[in-house]
Amino acid sequence: MLISDHHRFVFVHVPKTGGDSIDKMLRAHVPDVRKQKMTRHAPYGDILALEPDIADYWSFAMVRNPWARMVSWWSMIDKWNHAWGPASGKPQIKRGGMKDGNKMWRRVAEFADFEEFILRGTDEIPRLAMPQIDYLLAPGRRVDFIGRTESLAADVAHALQEIGLPEAPLPHRNKSLSTGHWRDHYTPATRDRIARIYAPDCEEWGYTYD
Repeated sequence: MLISDHHRFVFVHVPKTGGDSIDKMLRAHVPDVRKQKMTRHAPYGDILALEPDIADYWSFAMVRNPWARMVSWWSMIDKWNHAWGPASGKPQIKRGGMKDGNKMWRRVAEFADFEEFILRGTDEIPRLAMPQIDYLLAPGRRVDFIGRTESLAADVAHALQEIGLPEAPLPHRNKSLSTGHWRDHYTPATRDRIARIYAPDCEEWGYTYD
């Protein structure tokens, strides 16, 4: 989540939708951009509850196909786990920064594979089962512009135009290292679990597994 009082905008950062790239780009081109003292993935409703005076700021966010998003999420955590986390065999001491991971990453590192990440993770870790639409709603309103990771460059360009900023290159951060197509990771059970949990996203934006 980022806010600019000069440009009067709010960026709502839905996890694993390209938000890290947007965050880096905005920080490079908007001098007054700031965060609130809460998680960087705060829902829009929580942002406005903390600062109701910014309710008229123009807001935007990105969403993503839920099945592709979950593969990306698993791949990112699995990469960290094998590089720095418990699976790396390295002493688990505080190093500082992303190398430490976070509480959710360390919980996910206990899962044996992607199937367990989906079937157990979405039962045991509320954040993994939170539809993207829930990040974008506040009482009586919703985020003004909702772009898609699938058309990230074009949708970010539209957001910059709305904000009044010139088009800027979008860095690619936190690229996951999953191999093959995201469908290759799914079994019927995991496919159906995502369809059920993220049904609100699929209904809202027409996302499908096929």
